[in-house]
Amino acid sequence: MEGWRGAWYVPCLASLETLQELCRKENLTCKSIGITNRSLKSYEVEYLCDYKVEEGKAYYLVKWKGWPESSNTWEPRKHLNCPLLVQNFLRDRNEYLSRGREGKAMKVRNHVKTLKPAIADYIVKKAKQRIALQRWKEELNRKKNHKAMILVENTVDLEGPPLDFYYINEYKPAPGINVLNGITTGCECADCPAEKCCPKEAGFILAYNKRKKLKIQPGLPIYECNSYCRCGPDCPNRIVQKGTPYSLCIFRTNNGRGWGVKTLQKIKTNSFVMEYVGEVITSEEAERRGQLYDNQGNTYLFDLDYDSDEFTVDAARYGNVSHFVNHSCDPNLQVFNVFIDNLDLRLPRIALFSTRTIKAGEELTFDYQMKGLHI
Repeated sequence: MEGWRGAWYVPCLASLETLQELCRKENLTCKSIGITNRSLKSYEVEYLCDYKVEEGKAYYLVKWKGWPESSNTWEPRKHLNCPLLVQNFLRDRNEYLSRGREGKAMKVRNHVKTLKPAIADYIVKKAKQRIALQRWKEELNRKKNHKAMILVENTVDLEGPPLDFYYINEYKPAPGINVLNGITTGCECADCPAEKCCPKEAGFILAYNKRKKLKIQPGLPIYECNSYCRCGPDCPNRIVQKGTPYSLCIFRTNNGRGWGVKTLQKIKTNSFVMEYVGEVITSEEAERRGQLYDNQGNTYLFDLDYDSDEFTVDAARYGNVSHFVNHSCDPNLQVFNVFIDNLDLRLPRIALFSTRTIKAGEELTFDYQMKGLHI
């Protein structure tokens, strides 16, 4: 269209199987759906779908990588060089059987000759989920701008990646909102902090101690050195801007709270953990969206009301790992307002710091009732 400078983003409505068939018919490759030059010319097991025993010989129904399900074939066990996929198949089968009926565990038999259709269906769904979550994990780690890893885990149900969520690393401003106010000066410190360092210029104390841990009380702002400051990347006043230093895992909770986030590393008290990012919208737009979210039973609206209530962050569709952090009345994370390359008091960045030592494997939470957050 002449004069059109934007781009439409339309989700593909075709199934994975249809796309694979089209690629093969046209001899095209597409890594994201498993069609590579290698898979165009060879067969590689993607997952196992079913099991049977005929004349004393065990067979598995194989889904071939990059081939549609209509190309599935029964193969004897000795032909399959995929011990991990066999292990996944048996684990999923045993998991389904162990649930039993009405909560009663059933004895898992190792010499069954065929699987019931419900069991095979569950195994296929788990295999597809495993692949989808692996692709999502790879996507998240491609998009993140920090060194720490993001893992994904679901051992609870068949839920896959969220369908309408897009990972971003920083605020996504709505049209007409400028989250960078064109700052053109920074501190001249050779060794921060000094007399004229950024926090002191703003009338506040440096937020971090020598161990780069938070030393100010909740409610006080954090002023970090910006892109125009003379100091380098190792400056002790550059913490939030470097992104989370901890490997985190987005996991499915087992008590009905949906997705949650846990740390894979020990986090010491008063450490920066992550930013809360999303779309920056006006408060009027937030009111409109809030009514829609209330009907859905959830919301991700965070008021930027450090100085006024003009803007709100909406992390419903666009966000980072913080999108999945759950609420707690006894949280281990605390909210702080941060100013770096934007000194507009109406548009602080939102940082989450640990309130205590958090053990590896522990879920991360913050209080949705904290100042600035809609629920």
